[in-house]
Amino acid sequence: MSELKQLETFVAVVNHGSLSAAARQQGVVAAMIGRRLDALEERLGVKLLVRTTRRVTLTQEGSAFFEDCQRILAELSEAEAAVASGSGRARGHLRISAPAGFGRRHVAPHIATFQQAHPDIRVTLDLSDRLIDLQRERIDCAIRISDLADSSLVAMRLAENRRVVVASPAYLARYGIPHTLEELAQHNCLSLGESQSRGWSFERDGVLINLRVSGRQECNDGAVLHDWALQGLGLAWRSLWEVKDDLSEGRLVTVLDQFASPDYPVYAVVPQRRFLPARVRHFIEHLRQIYTAPAYWD
Repeated sequence: MSELKQLETFVAVVNHGSLSAAARQQGVVAAMIGRRLDALEERLGVKLLVRTTRRVTLTQEGSAFFEDCQRILAELSEAEAAVASGSGRARGHLRISAPAGFGRRHVAPHIATFQQAHPDIRVTLDLSDRLIDLQRERIDCAIRISDLADSSLVAMRLAENRRVVVASPAYLARYGIPHTLEELAQHNCLSLGESQSRGWSFERDGVLINLRVSGRQECNDGAVLHDWALQGLGLAWRSLWEVKDDLSEGRLVTVLDQFASPDYPVYAVVPQRRFLPARVRHFIEHLRQIYTAPAYWD
């Protein structure tokens, strides 16, 4: 067991780029991560990583060993999943990723009821607006809001979702209301930056348009963009579930509704359908039942 933990720690350090990040992911102190790496290198008799205070770098031997470790751990996970999927009781460690704002409101509150139904499952929830690499970071299931048209991942639709361009009444009174997509170039558009590389999506004359926008502020946290819009700093392209209360109470208003893009559904995304662990299947079904309840989004 200790040897397996050493391998998992080594892979986590490489994937996360530092001992401290790997320690947070595994729920231990950084010193413990260092001791596991030391024990692994001593057992193998080879240097795997060059460690400094700022970063870790793979040695030539470490790079080759890393590829083998990833393959071994993936095969072990598949073997466990195959056994778990055939058993009557879901168990194990479930690693979930979700966008920060959506995850806080619509994933985290449902973890407790899920674990009440499945007490043998331990859950790690990663909330981030960056695009998670499921296989590299060993995420079992990611909740994503997107069209996923070009994704190679396996996606299961959980709920509908609409995105709208919003601004505060004060911003529109000062800078005017855009009536065409071209007028967005004259406005301060609050965006996720590189995380939103495809831009904002609109539909004009039946054609889907991905429009790159720009502004004086960018942030990789959607909640911050929401707050900035409420402060009157610019236009924001947000999901209706996030801004619905602000719209009904007049804190924000929508613009360019005639160019609203098709729905960006909420998906549960997994690396592959084969050997899908029971813990993942049960969690996806748990969210699906909640999200499809008629009154949930009201």
